[in-house]
Amino acid sequence: MTFLTIIFRDLWRRPIRTALTMAGIAIGIAAVIALVGMASGYEKGIVKQLDVIGIDVIVSNMEGGLMPKAFDESLRDQVAALPDAAEVTTVLMQMLSVEDAPMIMVSGREWGGFTWEKLTVIEGRMPLDANERAVVLGTMAAEMLQKKAGDTVQIETEEFSVVGIVDGHSLVENGAIILALPLFQSASGYEGRVNFIDIRVPADAGADRIEALCRKIEDSFAGLRAVRASEVVGTSQGFKIARAMSWSTSILAIIVGIFGVMNTMLMTVFERTHEIGILLALGWKKRMIVGLILAEAAVMGILGGIIGVLLGAATLAILGTLPEVRGLLEPDLSQGLILKAILIAVGVGIASGLYPAWRGSRLSPSVALQG
Repeated sequence: MTFLTIIFRDLWRRPIRTALTMAGIAIGIAAVIALVGMASGYEKGIVKQLDVIGIDVIVSNMEGGLMPKAFDESLRDQVAALPDAAEVTTVLMQMLSVEDAPMIMVSGREWGGFTWEKLTVIEGRMPLDANERAVVLGTMAAEMLQKKAGDTVQIETEEFSVVGIVDGHSLVENGAIILALPLFQSASGYEGRVNFIDIRVPADAGADRIEALCRKIEDSFAGLRAVRASEVVGTSQGFKIARAMSWSTSILAIIVGIFGVMNTMLMTVFERTHEIGILLALGWKKRMIVGLILAEAAVMGILGGIIGVLLGAATLAILGTLPEVRGLLEPDLSQGLILKAILIAVGVGIASGLYPAWRGSRLSPSVALQG
């Protein structure tokens, strides 16, 4: 009988108990995949949006989270006067409930600013000017709201004409309602305020000049934070909190799995006292007993991890279809996340088997044979 044969024979000796134990691991791993995949998807969506628009530097209120607090838009002209601030535009962005959509991005943009440039009209037209009470909808926003060009949409207490449907070339852009900044400021009660200043630098500006511009903005305007667009996700306190919450919630599920596996392995050791005694009498070293029990726990971890990845992937797919999620993020199931999840599952198995393995290796052959 080979080492692997012993492992799988022992695991399937109590198939229901083994299956329930693997289910505990699978639930924890599925939580990792689903929660971290959602957070990662939102981050990647934001990064792609910024890249599509062509933003180099983002200025926001340091006290903000995922959606920074609003500040006086008059700071825009002062920022625009700084060296290397080649193009500057302002944005007021909020997550709102609009008609039947429980949560949708509404983006009020400075008329004539470069954030309008990459929007491709696929139906209707763009607003004529900043005063026209009109909006354009990203393709996914139009689908969620079930709107087409010529319809109207109510934002807060005000009604606007939908004059066009646009392709913003990124998930976040396509899931947004876009209108001129003064209109959204009035509708939302944020007159004269914005929560982003977006900057483009000259094409020949290197990393040192961009960094110098960021430091100059932060030194000149108390409370404002300026970061390179490529670094906004990694340095944002809001994104850090979201990542921490995703992992901490997942860890709670994993801890439950650890105790489940530990309980199963302890019961296995107690039930196999006589068998372990025979193996020791046949010349097995204590370290071989430890290796056997840890290997069984690791196999349960691997199998539970695989099931958990499949369950987590299915959960992500379902979440991606929910109205609360569509248009805001695209769940991300990367190879790196899958690898981390499997390694966590194996780690759970091994960690859970340490104490049972130690207990099994401490058995005396003579006493075990009497069991």
